[in-house]
Amino acid sequence: MSNAVAELDEAKLAAYLEGRIAGFRGPLKATKFPGGQSNPTFRLETASGTYVLRRKPPGTLLKSAHAVDREFRVISALRDTEVPVAKAYHLCQDDEVIGSWFYVMSYEDGRIFWDPGLPDMAKEERRAYFDEMNRVMAAIHDVDLDAVGLSDYGAPGNYFERQIGRWSTQYVASRTDQFEAMEFLMEWLPEHMPADDGSVSLIHGDYRLDNLIFHKEKPQIIAVVDWELSTLGHPLADLSYQCMQWRLPRESPGIKGLQGVNRTREGLPTEAEYVRQYCERRGIGPITGWPFYLAFNFFRLAAIVQGVYKRALDGNASSEKAHMMGALVPVIAQFAIDVINRGEEIQ
Repeated sequence: MSNAVAELDEAKLAAYLEGRIAGFRGPLKATKFPGGQSNPTFRLETASGTYVLRRKPPGTLLKSAHAVDREFRVISALRDTEVPVAKAYHLCQDDEVIGSWFYVMSYEDGRIFWDPGLPDMAKEERRAYFDEMNRVMAAIHDVDLDAVGLSDYGAPGNYFERQIGRWSTQYVASRTDQFEAMEFLMEWLPEHMPADDGSVSLIHGDYRLDNLIFHKEKPQIIAVVDWELSTLGHPLADLSYQCMQWRLPRESPGIKGLQGVNRTREGLPTEAEYVRQYCERRGIGPITGWPFYLAFNFFRLAAIVQGVYKRALDGNASSEKAHMMGALVPVIAQFAIDVINRGEEIQ
């Protein structure tokens, strides 16, 4: 990870923010948060309190990636909805301040969990946290787009068609090796898309446990973070993305899943239970085509991971673990192949 990613000009940043955020007072101390493979994120400790800054990484970037301006727009729009978000303070689109675009938001003091098995929690408490994740995801998908000014937040047309095209293009642009599984998926997915049912909602795009900040003492989400991949699209894309965690391995670099975990013994819902709960919350019928949705998200995740690895090779990585990510690409892609070969619908 380069110094340009890990460090900020604190004096210059403090002087800039003092004139743009009400009540802001320097000096400031910036500390980069661990984790996060895309947009570097910093805790800003200042005389007026604690804030969070998210920036684009410096250097040459893929087109449409690292969209901090979209993040700022969506958390601003969601402030007075049922979706818990940080308070958006300021968006800077001037590269001269710290070297790239950034925005500043409130610091939400809570808990972030990195392991979906929730090992540090009592068995009888775990289901409540999964229920809260489910509730907030449904709330995101139920946002009134016209009321919050997000009806133009995504392109019209078939979401999956757009996304398969986008991530195929970005994968090819960042490709460092030839993986047979990825080549297969770029052909298979467009040929097996379910018919467009017209379902459109706000989707987070990276809805997973470690992008949720929980209350310090109870199963309540106080902020959903990392909206970089948010757009308008099919809500089942978010649902199936989160459900990958039931199929990912317990231990591998950058990924923790629930594969092989005894759900009943550990007090965790099954994938099918989680999906049924979501469908009941939103009043929608049984889902068909589940293997496609999962395969799509495994492919998409593999393409994202490849981009992280390529940035590491180029010296623009946001995390020190980024150099390990390249080996995960064929592994994740194979999960998609396995889902396709089994062809199991959600029960």
